[in-house]
This record gives sequence, structure tokens and C-alpha cells, in this order.
Amino acid sequence: MNKNPQRFTITAALPYTNGPIHIGHLAGVYVPADIYSRFLRMQGYDVAFVCGSDEHGVPITIKAKKEGVTPQDVVDKYNGIIKKSFEDFGITFDNYSRTSGKTHHDTASAFFKKMYEDGKFIEESTEQLYDEEAGQFLADRFVTGTCPKCGNEEAYGDQCESCGTSLNATDLINPKSAITGAVPTLKETRHWFLPLDQYEDFLKEWILKGHKSDWKSNVYGQVKSWIDDGLRARAVTRDLDWGIPVPVEGGDGKVLYVWFDAPIGYISSTKEWAEREGKDWEPYWKDENTKLVHFIGKDNIVFHCIIFPVMLKAHGDYILPENVPANEFLNLEGKKLSTSKNWAVWLHEYLEEFPDQQDVLRYVLTANAPETKDNDFTWKDFQARNNNELVAIFGNFINRVVVLTNKYYNGIVPEPGAYSEIDEKTIAELKAYPSVIASSIERYRFREAQGELMNLARLGNKYLADEEPWKLIKTDEERVKTIMYVALQIASALSIISEPFLPFTSAKLKKMLNHVDESSDNTPDWDIIGTKEALILGGHQIGKAELLFSKIEDEQMEKQLEKLEATKTANAMEDQKAEPQKEIATFEDFTKMDLRVGTIIEAQKMPKTKKLMVLKVDTGIDQRTVVSGIAEHFKAEDIIGKKVTVLANLAPRKLRGVDSEGMILMTENAEGKLVFVNPDEDGVKAGTTIN
Repeated sequence: MNKNPQRFTITAALPYTNGPIHIGHLAGVYVPADIYSRFLRMQGYDVAFVCGSDEHGVPITIKAKKEGVTPQDVVDKYNGIIKKSFEDFGITFDNYSRTSGKTHHDTASAFFKKMYEDGKFIEESTEQLYDEEAGQFLADRFVTGTCPKCGNEEAYGDQCESCGTSLNATDLINPKSAITGAVPTLKETRHWFLPLDQYEDFLKEWILKGHKSDWKSNVYGQVKSWIDDGLRARAVTRDLDWGIPVPVEGGDGKVLYVWFDAPIGYISSTKEWAEREGKDWEPYWKDENTKLVHFIGKDNIVFHCIIFPVMLKAHGDYILPENVPANEFLNLEGKKLSTSKNWAVWLHEYLEEFPDQQDVLRYVLTANAPETKDNDFTWKDFQARNNNELVAIFGNFINRVVVLTNKYYNGIVPEPGAYSEIDEKTIAELKAYPSVIASSIERYRFREAQGELMNLARLGNKYLADEEPWKLIKTDEERVKTIMYVALQIASALSIISEPFLPFTSAKLKKMLNHVDESSDNTPDWDIIGTKEALILGGHQIGKAELLFSKIEDEQMEKQLEKLEATKTANAMEDQKAEPQKEIATFEDFTKMDLRVGTIIEAQKMPKTKKLMVLKVDTGIDQRTVVSGIAEHFKAEDIIGKKVTVLANLAPRKLRGVDSEGMILMTENAEGKLVFVNPDEDGVKAGTTIN
């Protein structure tokens, strides 16, 4: 473990350029990475904070096919939107690159060629899924089907996003092509594979032993599960025409698999930055005195904790990541964020509706960060945290200090008298906050760190409330000078240590206080609070009070909730599109079916099953047992007396030892809930036939 690094290389997951950035991306990766990078710079460290657009992912080619444009058109459009969103929210990348750029193509090609020449790959022929209608092999994201582990029917060919299991496309049950919807066939093709199984001992030693105590439990647990299950060789090339061409003999018509090419994008982005700044890039990736940290979401854990480290190890020239503080997922109003379903808060739209309020969103996302488990963003919580915390605590304290300083002293910081015991205690607490916050940030506990920042603002509010300078000014003006001087030290400290969390607020507050760094000994900004006798001196002129935060009204929240309801309605209408007609049935086929109205007279859930319910149904001609898969949607007591449509002459079938003599007709509503095909009208009697 590198306890005294000379420099830091900080990477943030490369976003796919198939759509804009939403709050889930910001909360899971980019805000915590930015907090960490800003903090390190304020401590005086040499930092390379890099990212870039992942422009070779299969989702991009899917998007291009849907929109009838080229993949390049798609990535050019969204790269601009994404990059501007990051800039607008104050994400301070030292370099934001593109994997379609020449530097990256050259870097990834050279990386592959060295591993190839060193014999690190296995070359073999395998059967891959092939879409006969489209006339092409199907990349993993072009295949969907049922996950063999959890049963999710919408798993992708590389990973199930429901349970997180990494898959090969051939593992899926009932696979189908995402291009044509056809059932794919197997066809032989030749590819290069990275033999992950050969690195199991290395991974056990490096991660399971070496990082048991310092990696987050959610990250360590997922990695351990992967290793315990046994690793398999994984293809590093694909039959596609969009990506980096395989740079060796036999590579015609093939490209580097995106999971192999994308993480190398961190290296190529560092190269671009170093060339622009006149630096040598190699120490940031090859020197043991460099600390490498990857910020990602949980869906990328396997790639950054197992596959990319194996690539770096196999290459031989690179350092390994010191930590991978992956976050879990952020949901929106109780539902999983979805780009395809438009269930998201898009950053570029947020800034149109909440101009100059970037820090409010940064604050709420950090306060509610999914650091060890999935968490939920709600507009109600957003409003409450803004109004009750940013406005009422942080903003209120600053406003009182600046207003009173201007009222009593025309904005000139007063000279203090002798400190009282409470003053000494308050200043001592103030000076301790940087190390407390630093300890949390260094352990990637950003929610905890931001909470301590707010506790400093609470300290200021409590100090003013206890000392009551607005009352004391009438009887002891000298004492009030000291009170305001101490309060201004807290305000000045807030302007400094809020920067990683609330950069726009920090800049605004520094301007309001007319903040000047008077340090002449090159003390890092973060350390000034704890080491400097005073942060703002007597006689210094501050500016006028401005509101740092404004109250968010109910009407603004109602507008956002209405927007989400409109999305729900649109998705429901999309989901209700009728399924294609089945094959033609003859009139004779139809007349064979005996459809009747029945009444449920008894109902009970079948023991040891999740879905099945045993019903006794009065069909008008008899009372019979019908087993129906409705237990997850209805309570037994709620359906007794319910009129239902029954296929009465269906051949009996034994289900879990119970003979089922018929079928209840059901359908699904837009939310996927089963509902009865309903004959429940007055005057319709049990036994009535349906013609």
C-alpha cells in the first residue's frame, strides 16, 4: 500500500456517448471523483484527473441504427453535450478525451500488440451467436435473453443488470437479436482471449489478501464472489466494423472488444494531458510512487477490479490501482434510472430549470450518495435539503455574519479583544475540522465528509445564537467585535473547505469576503485553517451580503413531478402496444374452446410456491379446481366471489401434485400487473358461455 504517494492518477468511468448525462452518473462517479481530486489539489498534491467519452460501445451502434445515422454522428453529438454538462457542474478533469481519437487508437493498438507479441492471449475458434437476417455476428449487447442466474428476461449478452452477473452471450436462455428480434444461430469465428483463469492466484493475493481491510465491502464482496466462482478466458476481440481494428495478422473485420479498449482510454487521456502541459506521462502510470484510483459505478466493478488489472499485470509495465471506490446505483422516485425509458433527471435540462444551482444538486447527490447500497433521489428530499440545510444552516450563518459586519463596521473586519473560554473552544473546534473532513475523504466517505462541513456551519450558527451580538451591541461593543471576528474566521474557513463539495458557492463566498491568500510560506490551502493564526485579519474590507442559496418552492417541485408523471404515461402507452397477431386459427379451432363465466368460491396460496394459487371455481355446470399463477398479484381473500373467464374444456394438468381443470383468462396492465379478463357485470351469471 502506497502511504506517501508523490502523485495521484484519478480516473472516472468513461461515459458511453449514446445519450446525455443524468443524476445517476453524477452521484455514482463524477461528483465523488471531483471532490477527491479537488481535495488532493488543495493539499498540494500532483494530480492527474482524467476521463473521456467511450465511443466504441455497442449501445452507440444500436443508437445509430435506430436513428438512421452513422456511429460517428452519434458520438459527435453526445460528446459535446456530455462534455458541456461536466464543465457546467464544475467537474475539474485535467483532460477529457475521446476513444475515437488518434492518440487512443495508437495507445490501445500498441497495448494489444505488446500483449500479443508476449504471448499473453489465447487464440481459438469458437461458436458465436449470428443473426442470419442481419447477416452479422452479434456483439454481446446486441443479444438479450433470460439470465441463467436470476431469471431476468432482459439480460444482455455480457451482463445481467438485475443481479450483476457477468455473462457470455451464449449463456443466455432464449436469446434473441436486438437488431432484428430473430433467434440467433451459432456460427464459428476466430478470436483472441485473455486467460483470466491464469491470474486467479495473483488476484487472490493482490485483492483478497492485500485489500481486505481498505476496499469498500460492496466492491470486495463482488470481486470475491467472482474469483470464488472461478474465472474464465474472455474474448478481447469482436466481429464488428465500429471500433479499433485488431492490429495483427488475421484481424481483418475484427475490432478490439470495448471492455479491452475503453480502460486504456485512461492512459491515452493522460498522454494527451501530459503532452499539452509539457509533462512526462509515464510516471503517472508506471511509477510505484503514484497512487492510482478508479471511480466507477457498481456495474463496472468486474472490469476495473479484475479484467483491467489483469491487463496491466500481463502487459508488465504498469502500476495497479490502489483503490476502486465504486458506488451502488441511484434510483429516481423509487424506480431504477433508465436512459431508454427517459426515467432520469438530465443534467443539461436541470440547469435550464434551476439556473446557477449546480451546487444544490451536487450537495443533495452527495448527501444521498449510494456509497454502500442503492439509494433514492426524490424531489421532496431535494427541496428539503436545500431549504432546511443549505438555506437555513449554511446560507443563514453566512448572511448573518456578512450583514452584521456591514451594519456594525461598514464591512471592515473588527480587531478582536481577549478571547473568552467559549471563543477559545470555538476556534479550537474550527481548526480541527480540516483533519476530520480529510479523514473521511481519504477513506472515500464523501457523504460523511460533507456532513462534517455542514457541522462547521452549525458551529457558526450556534456560536452566534449563544453569544447574541445583536443584543450585546447595545451594552458591550468591544465584546461584539471579538464575537464578529470569531464568526468571520468560521465564515472564511467555510469558504475554503467547501470548495471540493460546493465549488460555485466557495467561489461566491470568497468573493463576498474579498478573500485574499496572504500566506507567504506556500502552505497548501487545506492546511491553512489548522495552521494559520487568523484566516481573515482585522481591518480587512469585505463585500456586501448576497444570498448563497434561495428557497425552492412547492410549485417548482410539482413541475418536476408532473414531468415524471408524463414520462410514466408515455412509457405506459409504449408498453401497451399490442403484441403481434398469432398464427391464423380456423373457425373450427375457435368453436372447440368452451369459454364460460365462473365464480371463485375458494382460494388459497399453494404452499412452498411464490406464484401459484389453488382456486375452486363454480362454472355453472360444476365446481372444479383450477391452479393459476396469480399469487404474486392478488391476495386469496380479495378474489373470493370474483367473476372470471374460464376455459372450461382445457385438458386437466397436474401442477405441484394438484390437478388443474381449466384456465382463468388473464392479461397484464401497463405496470405489468395481472388483471382478470373481466365479465364482472350485473346480470352475468356463472355458467354463461362466451361466444
